[in-house]
Amino acid sequence: MKDLTQGPITGHIVAMAVPIMIGMLVQTLYFMVDLYFVGRLGDTALAGVSAAGNFTFAVLALTQMLAVGTVTLISHAVGAGKRDVANEVFNQSLALAALCSATALVLGYALAGPYMAAVGADPATAAAGVTYLRWYVPGLALQFALVAMGSALRGTGIAKPGMVVQIVTVLINLVLAPVLIAGIGTGHPLGVAGAGLASTIAVAAGTLLLILYFARLEKYVEVHPSAWRPKLATWKRILDIGLPSGGEFALMFVYMAVIYLIIGRFGAAAQAGFGVGSGVMRAVFLPAMAVGFAVTPVAGQNFGARRADRVRRTFVDGALIGSALMLLLTVLCQWRANWLTSFFSTDPAAQAVGAEFLQYISWNFVASGLVFTCSGMFQALGNTWPSIASSGTRLLTFAVPAWLWSTQPGFVIHDVWYLSIATVTLQACVSLLLLRREFRLRLAFAS
Repeated sequence: MKDLTQGPITGHIVAMAVPIMIGMLVQTLYFMVDLYFVGRLGDTALAGVSAAGNFTFAVLALTQMLAVGTVTLISHAVGAGKRDVANEVFNQSLALAALCSATALVLGYALAGPYMAAVGADPATAAAGVTYLRWYVPGLALQFALVAMGSALRGTGIAKPGMVVQIVTVLINLVLAPVLIAGIGTGHPLGVAGAGLASTIAVAAGTLLLILYFARLEKYVEVHPSAWRPKLATWKRILDIGLPSGGEFALMFVYMAVIYLIIGRFGAAAQAGFGVGSGVMRAVFLPAMAVGFAVTPVAGQNFGARRADRVRRTFVDGALIGSALMLLLTVLCQWRANWLTSFFSTDPAAQAVGAEFLQYISWNFVASGLVFTCSGMFQALGNTWPSIASSGTRLLTFAVPAWLWSTQPGFVIHDVWYLSIATVTLQACVSLLLLRREFRLRLAFAS
């Protein structure tokens, strides 16, 4: 356990954010590696895997629900010096993870076909996406165990073990992807099925490694199977905080699905290009997302310790760090968008769509960074409903206007990106106003 209620706040944020960012980067590399090798199979396969990748947001919504509730409650318990409460939350999150894993398996296999049929540009694209998901759904289900253990460590101020495990899993995926997708060394290429299988094997290996870490090295929060009997009161506490954050990812799934539906009429090359561009964007967002995740345990422990001044300072430092990073990445995307997309597709049309997407969408990177930091603070304060309210504002102001706009004569793809820039800026303003309100209501103990 690391005490985050003492010492320089900026140092704590950076110390937490760096391993989190590295871990998230290697996690994103799962999808990026798949895109790289699948891109060599053609636009149809690339479009299918790209659209299927958006399906994973539905599962990530559930993992985020578990992660946020676990990090917040454990960080509060650590800040208040209540180790027994931290252990109870951790073990109950493991029990909840088992239930979520079973749910993800059932829903993943049941909904993969209907989802791809709805968003695929053509039957071949839909078929490729379904094949990929059938082999990747088990890996998605295993994510819940990883999330529960990794979130418990973050709540206690420890982030490096999760980073190391994720690096190992990506290395495994890097080795398996060319073997299973392209058949290098075996002569039996599995195509998109190999992409899903490689990721599932890698996640399984990571889960086993983290289990071994808790069994041998972790002492502050420990695995106690006898404490896995469901305690509905603790589940309710986890879900009260986690459900709105899970809802944010669910809204992101809807947001991305709307875009895929709109650009589907432009063909598989357009969907493939957007898939490449959005994949690069996810990687670009990692520094700001890492800062957002880092401020949660820092502010959370100080909130548990009733240090209102340090809670406010955590937001200021986090917002400045995140904004500076996103400004630099905006310059990169304006300068070398074509270079970033060229790694993942050899089709000039797909590269052009992806590069245009990055050049337009990069204008809202700083606003997105502020949204991530605000979201992390809402989690630290134990009330994540303002986050989903902010995301809901973005969806309402984007989805309906974008769909109506797409039916008008002369509609072109970059019209969608203009609308996205405006709605993300609005979301950032709403998030800042709501966070100001939460500070006023929840930091009253400062007096």
